[in-house]
Amino acid sequence: MTLEEVLIQKPTERAQCTGQALEEVLVSAKDNDSLTVGVYECAKVMNLDPDSVSFCVLAMDEEFECDIALQIHFTLIQSFCFDNDISIVRVSDMQRLAEIVGDKAEQLEDTHCVLITNPAEGSWEDPALEKLHLFCEESRRLNDWVPEISLPGR
Repeated sequence: MTLEEVLIQKPTERAQCTGQALEEVLVSAKDNDSLTVGVYECAKVMNLDPDSVSFCVLAMDEEFECDIALQIHFTLIQSFCFDNDISIVRVSDMQRLAEIVGDKAEQLEDTHCVLITNPAEGSWEDPALEKLHLFCEESRRLNDWVPEISLPGR
């Protein structure tokens, strides 16, 4: 999908399309062992190897809206992403994000931050990831620096 095709979509189509693209990218990254989940784990990866980070997803739900420490972490992660040209989005359904990135056997408690990284042997190409990068680029042009995406329900 080209930038021009993204631009002519209606806002509701664009939001739905990007939600599906985000889910596809997360599943693909999980299959490629290219996900880092958790605020502290993500901070470690960003600190040790920022060039390996391709995309960042921040998740918030009503239970944690007033968590000042989490808000500070989000601000620092966002700043790092902006400084290192890493595309970043926000989702409001942390439970749905946990379903996508977690295993059925394990219960993920900290899915507030998810990083998509490049594998050690090189980068992997994903058309859905390119679509998300285009969406983020267009959002920044509209001064929406951390756009919110709705993940499709099951």
